[in-house]
Amino acid sequence: MPEEHNRRLTDHLSAMLFAPTERAAANLRGEACWGAIHVTGNTVIDACLRYGPKAAQSPILKEIPFERFALATAHRAENVDDPRVLREFLRIFMECPIPVVYPIHPRTMDRFRREGLAGKLETSANVRLLPPVGYLEFLALLMRCAFVLTDSGGIQEEVTAPNVRKKAFVLRESTERPEAVEAGFAEVVGTDADAVLPHLCKFQEGRWTPPTVCPFGDGTAGRRIVDALLKS
Repeated sequence: MPEEHNRRLTDHLSAMLFAPTERAAANLRGEACWGAIHVTGNTVIDACLRYGPKAAQSPILKEIPFERFALATAHRAENVDDPRVLREFLRIFMECPIPVVYPIHPRTMDRFRREGLAGKLETSANVRLLPPVGYLEFLALLMRCAFVLTDSGGIQEEVTAPNVRKKAFVLRESTERPEAVEAGFAEVVGTDADAVLPHLCKFQEGRWTPPTVCPFGDGTAGRRIVDALLKS
């Protein structure tokens, strides 16, 4: 993944490294990064907690006609540049057991159009397409949805925030956020509709109790980072 190449390069150049979890710190030590490593939690949790109340007032929620819905994101090149995966995503969204709200990236929409799939996506009664939304709007949808369908790494972190606590079905074959999986917030289900849809139906029919412990910190990562910098 491009992000992983950039992460390794940056970490090996840095004098101070702020790891979100103990596992991440162990990975840095295993790579023999020379900088000082501090386990601080993830600042994305700080942001969710700080801006959650403001996001809850977002007018975007008035645009959603569904009482209960799944929130979808799909943008990774290895997914949307593959026509087979695009067709699987279309089926997943159209046959999801509850309606899907999908803020769609322009590049992803272009791929659907190239494959002749955009019409089905746009006219599906089970899918509500939205243009790309800002952070507060997306956080509002994240807090309001029933569960998440995503190929994003960052969203796997955000669903664990104490004011979000949602189940994320990861539309990939692997994840770089194993902490979210181990904590019970995320589940890697792949990209095949025949495999994904039964997981969604089972979740919808059951009663999921969100985990109470956020694996990415308590919302004070920024404060820990500043304290470490001031002491350095």
